Amino acid sequence: MAKKKKIPEKYQRWIDARKRFHLSHAHIQMARELGMNPKKFGSLANNKQEPWKLPLPDFIEKLYFKHFKKDQPDNVRSIEQMVKDYNKKKEERFNNIISALDK
Repeated sequence: MAKKKKIPEKYQRWIDARKRFHLSHAHIQMARELGMNPKKFGSLANNKQEPWKLPLPDFIEKLYFKHFKKDQPDNVRSIEQMVKDYNKKKEERFNNIISALDK
């Protein structure tokens, strides 16, 4: 039976932040490209108590446009897709090492 692959912690933080703050895949990718920390989203998403703050999705979009001069990333990928690609690449590297050792 195939073993279920665990999601690395660096990706799990983003998945948790997406669920907690009701963000889209595009917002998460924009935040990652901006170098934002998902642990700090709680202080940024405090617009109910501090009404001068923008809602978190709007804040991320504003920063992204200011930095990259475009509304969205060209290719939006979900965190789950990134994990899948990461695991596939890791498995390929492992297989390459094994085949190199067999020679």
